[in-house]
Amino acid sequence: MEKGHSHTSGSDFESDSQHDHHHLPQANKTSAMRTVDTARIATTALALLMGATVLGVSANTLAVYDATHVPYDFFLPLWPDEFNIRPTVALVVGSTIVILANIAALCFSKVRVLRNRTTAHTSLTFAAPLVGLAAALIAIAFFYAVNADATVDTFLSWTCRWQALPMDQSPRWADLCRQSHAGLYLAILLIPVEAAALGLAAYQFRAERGQVQNSREGRKGGSPVLS
Repeated sequence: MEKGHSHTSGSDFESDSQHDHHHLPQANKTSAMRTVDTARIATTALALLMGATVLGVSANTLAVYDATHVPYDFFLPLWPDEFNIRPTVALVVGSTIVILANIAALCFSKVRVLRNRTTAHTSLTFAAPLVGLAAALIAIAFFYAVNADATVDTFLSWTCRWQALPMDQSPRWADLCRQSHAGLYLAILLIPVEAAALGLAAYQFRAERGQVQNSREGRKGGSPVLS
């Protein structure tokens, strides 16, 4: 009886060891996927906040311009007659696209009903950082292309030229100069942030697809522990 009991215990121990060895890598993979998903969501939220800041400072600069701009023949105009607002408009449009793309990505990542739609969730996981990256790159490229023209002033060149001039009322050149620089620098920083989000999304997609494939193969072939 003791020998039989010893044999049964040994078999059970061996079976449990194989079971633990089989499920340990799977647990590690699940934990790693959760970490990557959390990092991707955090990066997406950061891109959203940066895009909102770029939109805020750029839109405020345009609003000040609209409120203080007068015809050129007006006595002592504050802004030059030949003035290019397109670089700031590009930042407004680009940051708006970034905001919308990342809001959609966060909704499909945090709302369970949307997250369960696998195809849509996977598509948005890639599309959001890709669209955000493209929008940031185009906005920055357009910004620098226009600012390279020294014959026509932009918000950055004009406001920073007069930033030392004290102003008690709008437009305050020093404030507008700082806002123009802040919008530009944040838009530049959006590029690596969106690239990081895209890389995390690619890694997560490959890991999830591999997990689904292994799960299907396990159901077809049966568990190696049970065979």
